[in-house]
Amino acid sequence: MAKHRIAIISALALGIAACGGADAADSTASDPAGEVLVSAAASLTDAFADIEAAFEATHPKVDVILNLGGSSSLREQILEGAPVDVFASANASNVARVVDEGLVAGTPQVFARNLLQIAVPSGNPAGITGLEDFDREDLLIGLCAEAVPCGAFARQALENAQVTAAIDTNEPDVRALLTKIEAGELDAGITYVTDVASTGGGVDGIDVPIDVNAAAEYPIATLVDAPNPGAAAAFVAFVISDEGRSILESHGFGTP
Repeated sequence: MAKHRIAIISALALGIAACGGADAADSTASDPAGEVLVSAAASLTDAFADIEAAFEATHPKVDVILNLGGSSSLREQILEGAPVDVFASANASNVARVVDEGLVAGTPQVFARNLLQIAVPSGNPAGITGLEDFDREDLLIGLCAEAVPCGAFARQALENAQVTAAIDTNEPDVRALLTKIEAGELDAGITYVTDVASTGGGVDGIDVPIDVNAAAEYPIATLVDAPNPGAAAAFVAFVISDEGRSILESHGFGTP
């Protein structure tokens, strides 16, 4: 059974580098073994927990460690030398930066798609009806930080709708924003469709019209200096496999 751990890279760096060990050295994509560190966008939290469990059931010698957070923060960890095997971002530009530095092995592959949705506390106490409400000074409005994909996409949608938002807080990733909305600390925010669904009714979702929505595409890549390239390749192959796509779709993601 998967352990569903969230790695803190600063604490893991020495340990993984030191034990790139016998298992990692002997691991191949056809017979992977050892630890594989996957840095993935926070919006993938639930889907990748299920993918972790399914992958480990198929590859019992592998221990997947999920490092979840804002894609831009994960990118910076990689650029600073963190021992990451796989990078799954919520947008292409963060992976492109890693590609530009020569740190990606092969070509990144788009494996999932997502759309934006307005998230409000259960019951929608502020009576939010759409993006046009985001310019109301009397409301507490939250977005993801602009450097994070969900923040960049949200601002794009607001610009498309010609709305200047009265933003009260910028959160480091979509799950941090969702937590504040679910707790009633904010009247509304913009997250992904999949994140609203993940709360099981803890927040309500209001659709963003498709003509102003910003579609997110998620690329995945293995890293040139992956401590466990065999397990990394096997994990990416599983994500883009029929079983991986089925798990992603069960969490509301679109797939290629």
